Amino acid sequence: MADSGGKYVLAIDLGTSGPKVALVTTTGDVVAHEFEKTGVILLPGGGAEQCPDEWWNSITRTALRVLEKGLVPREDIVAICCSTQWSGTVPVDRDGTPVSNAIIWLDSRGSKYIRDIVGGPVNIEGYGVFKLIKWLRLTGGIPSHSGKDSIAHILFLKNQRPDIYAETYKFLEPKDYINLKLTGKFAASFDSIALHWLTDNRDLSRVDYSESLLRMAGVERDKFPDLRRAVDILGPIRKEIARELGLREDVQVVTGTPDVQAAALGSGAVRDFEGHLYIGTSSWLTCHVPYKKTDVFHDMGTLPSAIPEKYFIANEQETAGGCLNFLRDNILYHSDQLLHEEGKTDVYKIFDRIAEGVPAGSDKVIFTPWLYGERSPIGDHTVRSGIFNLSLSKTREHLIRAVFEGVAYNARWLLGCVEKFIRRPLDPINIIGGGANSAVWCQIHADVFNRTIRQVRDPILANLRGAAFLAAVSLGYCRFEDIPDRIKIANTYKPNPHNRGIYDELFAEFVNIYKYNRRIYARLNRS
Repeated sequence: MADSGGKYVLAIDLGTSGPKVALVTTTGDVVAHEFEKTGVILLPGGGAEQCPDEWWNSITRTALRVLEKGLVPREDIVAICCSTQWSGTVPVDRDGTPVSNAIIWLDSRGSKYIRDIVGGPVNIEGYGVFKLIKWLRLTGGIPSHSGKDSIAHILFLKNQRPDIYAETYKFLEPKDYINLKLTGKFAASFDSIALHWLTDNRDLSRVDYSESLLRMAGVERDKFPDLRRAVDILGPIRKEIARELGLREDVQVVTGTPDVQAAALGSGAVRDFEGHLYIGTSSWLTCHVPYKKTDVFHDMGTLPSAIPEKYFIANEQETAGGCLNFLRDNILYHSDQLLHEEGKTDVYKIFDRIAEGVPAGSDKVIFTPWLYGERSPIGDHTVRSGIFNLSLSKTREHLIRAVFEGVAYNARWLLGCVEKFIRRPLDPINIIGGGANSAVWCQIHADVFNRTIRQVRDPILANLRGAAFLAAVSLGYCRFEDIPDRIKIANTYKPNPHNRGIYDELFAEFVNIYKYNRRIYARLNRS
């Protein structure tokens, strides 16, 4: 293993809200980072898109701001590694130019085309039995009825925008599009391609496209890039990009990994059955496992990890921190005649203080966080958010804490499914993402889960650290087994036994709210 010798990785983390770019040592210490916001285009019928050119321009501007701080010699930067939002689709032509906006993970417009390809004469939960067996055996999963997987985006374009489909040379995940911009090479990784549900993942040493799955999905192999491992070196940076950023032309671009897999590395939970909870715009709860397994009833299964020949449990809660954004932007600080507190830039700290002053359980006000449908633990694109059990005595303070708790209730629902999946408790759980900056939210999760929550230091930078660790391993500066010792824990939160009763009661009713209202949501929001 090489000595780091003061070498650095330029790590990129392209989230839904925008890119973060950081200089990270090969031992995982973030030297400097910058962020730039990008917009989301929400369209009728469940559409959600972003502009790939805006992504790239924001990344280059953000990278230059980091580099221009002059904190490290640019000649000591040895690699670039990218992590991005997952389950997105960027259609590009032969020159690598996008032929439309990127369709992102929130988009559900392809759901009806998924029903067409996965159904059959004999169905289980809407899946044809023989197709279900085939997909599960080869991939570990099957396209979700929610329509939010990458294959659903592609089928939407094929059926509703055949001009874009015909013009597309390759369909790329967001990470693989950024790598194309960096290197000029069309490629995907075993992990980034997984949510196309077109690859045979049974042997993680040689993942490849399945001809039978391509036929079942009705798509052509030549529309998709060739595959590599996440740790493989894709190639040197393009000369023009090196000049623009002031980097050496021999800086290596590592293939990289999507956000879920990068977060697992950056959380320090890299050993089998070590769990981490991510709370960003969306949320997930996962761990690495030594086997291939699927829970089709809760939209959860094992997929290729960034760590070669390892699986991790893939699941996702669609809106988590996004619920606080909604509360801030659409309810409490919506720009209309009721707004009297302009300039409150750090409203989340105010939310923390307010939530801390409200009793556990919010006096039995329950918020459901399904603002854009749900994926795990229930795959249902029609379900919607709500506030339950309001009365004249309740205030916005109750509502604020109820939002924190509602996200945690949904995560507890997922926790039960994950623990059943792995047949053991996840305890402790490392917490990362922007939501992990909130001490009150960490404690709420500890109380609702009845599990110890460990707050990773600088939790919002976990994806950047994960991408940097991946590059460091690729270039021989560290090993995956070194990572846990290089992660610092800021605080540890133990469950408060006094809150056990109220949270058990309200969690049960949270699940009942979905159970008894799901048909209403389906009637109101079917498309």
